[in-house]
Amino acid sequence: PQVIAPAEIGDDAGPLGELLSERRGARVEVRPAERGDKARLYDLASRTAALALDQEKLKAERRRQQRVDALEGLQATLGLDALPVRVECYDISNLMGTHTVAAMGVFEGGVPKKSDYRRFTIRGLTEGVPDDFAAMNEVLSRRMAQYERQQDLSPHDPERNAAFAALPNLIVIDGGRGQLSAGLAALTEFRRRGVAVVSLAKRIEEVFVPGSAVPIVIDHARPELQLLQRIRDEAHRFAITHHRSRRDRAMTESALDGLPGIGPARK
Repeated sequence: PQVIAPAEIGDDAGPLGELLSERRGARVEVRPAERGDKARLYDLASRTAALALDQEKLKAERRRQQRVDALEGLQATLGLDALPVRVECYDISNLMGTHTVAAMGVFEGGVPKKSDYRRFTIRGLTEGVPDDFAAMNEVLSRRMAQYERQQDLSPHDPERNAAFAALPNLIVIDGGRGQLSAGLAALTEFRRRGVAVVSLAKRIEEVFVPGSAVPIVIDHARPELQLLQRIRDEAHRFAITHHRSRRDRAMTESALDGLPGIGPARK
């Protein structure tokens, strides 16, 4: 019912009180903190707020530094020429070879860029025959083709897709050596442009890199591995969500769909 405001509020106290009363649905009195207990209370609140803001700034700076450390560690561990500012991760999801889908998760500057996440429905497989290698090859071939197509479009073209027009620094494939091989076959042009490609296997979180038979094993406490895990987990979550959506739609399809006079309840 009472708001203590800065002493400088002056003539604005009345209109502000009316506005707050309307919001509250009951009378609100706005009192300037000019002297006495109200001034001391306002001073305490101001100092508390300033302290909270400083602490939040420190936390934000620590988080930023942690992201920088993770990206620099990833660059050093994988021997990358440049800091992996944009990282894309690809994951395949299916149930016994049915409703196979893929997802592209994107991190920029060490944080998710959800506006660039993309889903894919895999078309080139025989339904009921699981083939993650072929699915990975298809989705990365489509990603490569989309990038090439986007380069011919003006930035102002309504068909331009910023997520596909961007060139990643690093592509992470969810899986082991087989998934990596399938992905490399589709990404020749990306690799010529300097895009690094690795895969992350779930069993003991090994990182497979092209041209090496021995995977890289990063300590689980290292921020660079934790960053890779977060990117992989985001892509996996996004793929699973898409797969469940397609599967649920398929389970409720019926010969009655589309018949005139037959709605969801009667069906």
